[in-house]
Amino acid sequence: MNAHRKQLVALAHPVYLSLLASVAAGIINTVWVSRLGGDAVAAVAVATNTENVLLGVALVFASGTTVLVSHARGARDPGAVRAAVRGGWALCAVVTPVIALGGYLLREPLARLVLGGDGRALTLAVQYFAISLPGIAVFFAQNLVDGILKGTGDTRTPMRLALLANGLILGLDPFLIHAYGVRGAAVSTVLCRGVALAAGLRALRRNALLSEAATAVPAEATGAALRRTLTTGLPMSADFTVRQGGALVLVAIVARLGTTAVAAYAIAYKVMYVATMAFYSVRQAASIHTAHTRGAGRDERGAIGRQAVLVSGAAGLLAAGLLAALAPWLMRAFGAGPAVAHDGVLFLRCVGPYLLLMACFIALGGVFEGSGGAPVLLRVTLAGTAVQLPLAHVLSGLGLPGICLALVLSMTVQCAALWWWTRRAGRQEDARVSLVRAA
Repeated sequence: MNAHRKQLVALAHPVYLSLLASVAAGIINTVWVSRLGGDAVAAVAVATNTENVLLGVALVFASGTTVLVSHARGARDPGAVRAAVRGGWALCAVVTPVIALGGYLLREPLARLVLGGDGRALTLAVQYFAISLPGIAVFFAQNLVDGILKGTGDTRTPMRLALLANGLILGLDPFLIHAYGVRGAAVSTVLCRGVALAAGLRALRRNALLSEAATAVPAEATGAALRRTLTTGLPMSADFTVRQGGALVLVAIVARLGTTAVAAYAIAYKVMYVATMAFYSVRQAASIHTAHTRGAGRDERGAIGRQAVLVSGAAGLLAAGLLAALAPWLMRAFGAGPAVAHDGVLFLRCVGPYLLLMACFIALGGVFEGSGGAPVLLRVTLAGTAVQLPLAHVLSGLGLPGICLALVLSMTVQCAALWWWTRRAGRQEDARVSLVRAA
């Protein structure tokens, strides 16, 4: 097996398992909450979606720190490792109180913004937010710990921490939800994440690279390290936020087709998470590996990019085939009625080309993130979203196949733009090397 491919697979598969664990725990959590009625489900769904948005905030310091620590590791510079870790914690310390305290104080307006009006669902959402939003401090710190460990090349420990947190949530949820209702679900999540955070902090102290860096003189002051983390992580966070926002607008466009189409689309997207999480795990692996090789003074972006696309593309091709073959069974497994199942099967059988293109684009994006090209990736994502949404609006007259066509066309534009930028960067690098040699 190619050395780059082997490294990407080794880094990616623990990330994938941790993502799967989180999704599985979320689904089972919803099953337990559903016993409290539809209002409770709606309240927890609002809170969960809000947390998904806030994950974009966490990416600023978590992903930024991952890239900087990985780069310093490649350069074998303990001082730079220590500075990167300090910068990540400093930025987290600045951001967290704003989100946690501000969210707590604005919990009712936030819940009303999403749910509208008054009612039991609104009351329950406010109760959940009263615990989950202050508890976002634990969520943010846990993400940063994971980011630091990934930067050291350790993706297995974050996987174990995810399995620990979500396993505890699954065990504690039934008791606390039964005793305290929706608030019990929030308490369970915060407590179990707190246990995982404590284990993660212990893992940081035991990490050999970080132990060595702890005695080194930081390569730069904390303020400068904070700014570097912000500059590195902000484009990644913005890219994630743009994608999340585009997905929400797309749901609104699908809603014009009626409740049957919305239900089919929602189920299909849940099923597709199993595939798309694989793409994002390869992206993280490519980002870590690229930053490491760049720090070591080796420019191997082309080779890493080709292997990332190969690995992720193979996953996309496999997913497309399985979804097409298993679509009827999958829709039945989610309890879809005949009309919803029909639309869902049609969507899953049309979405294959989009998955394949997305797999390639997402994986190659990791190389851009790891080499400091995240701003380029953000511009491409913005352009793709600007193409996708109007196309989806126009082609929605064709039903869900029209939505699929819009997704394929917009992702084609993004892949083409990224390929063009990659070739352009390669030509510029060749020209620079030629000038150096001529001198």
